[in-house]
Amino acid sequence: MTEDRILHSNILGEGQPFVILHGFLGMGDNWKTHGKNLAELGYEVHLVDQRNHGHSFHDDAFSYEVLAEDLKHYCEAKHLDKIILLGHSMGGKTAMLFATEYPELVSKLIVADISPRFYPVHHDAILNGLGALDFDSIRSRGEADRALVKYVPDVGTRQFLLKNLYWVEKGQLGLRINLEILQNEVAEVGEALPSYARFEKDTLFLRGDRSEYIGADDERIIKNHFSNVKITTIPNAGHWLHAENPKAFFDELMGFVK
Repeated sequence: MTEDRILHSNILGEGQPFVILHGFLGMGDNWKTHGKNLAELGYEVHLVDQRNHGHSFHDDAFSYEVLAEDLKHYCEAKHLDKIILLGHSMGGKTAMLFATEYPELVSKLIVADISPRFYPVHHDAILNGLGALDFDSIRSRGEADRALVKYVPDVGTRQFLLKNLYWVEKGQLGLRINLEILQNEVAEVGEALPSYARFEKDTLFLRGDRSEYIGADDERIIKNHFSNVKITTIPNAGHWLHAENPKAFFDELMGFVK
């Protein structure tokens, strides 16, 4: 495995490895505040960019199988085992598959606001909006934000998406994500965990009380795959529960890992 095919990460602190996987169209930096807090408590935190996201490599292949394999190569390159693994949304699906395929590498699993089940495609407006950004005429983040409004009216979601902007060169903005492949392969993001997948170690599912990603019916599905699971609801939070109620999220996280 060549160096340029190893996932990019920011590593904070020292101690037991704690690996965090972001969601669709996100990046490891989305988790910097929680990462710093974990590092201060004695963990070696790995804020990982998944393929086609952040600073990691771009590739035409995009499925949970290759995302889980990327993480295995990352753990081998960094000599990690017995990791605490946390994934949000798409990252939660990657984390679930990784834990069921490589249980010897995972000591505890935390999944934030996603179920093992299938989800229909629901990112069309966001992807269309990002695809419509014309960087020949857009010269600032403010201009990009205004261009995105008609596709993504929610200001918080736009701020999250615009973290993908970067200066390709002086005066020329671009997107870090591999937008073309993510548009083509977006259906993969909703794929279900394979029916045979099982993980028997300590597992925590956290859901936002205002989110629709984990409903009452999902509890049975979760328990079918994860025999030693706790399912906890974070109050006053939607899908981005770690950002919308960070204190309650972090308190539940630490109560579980300790």
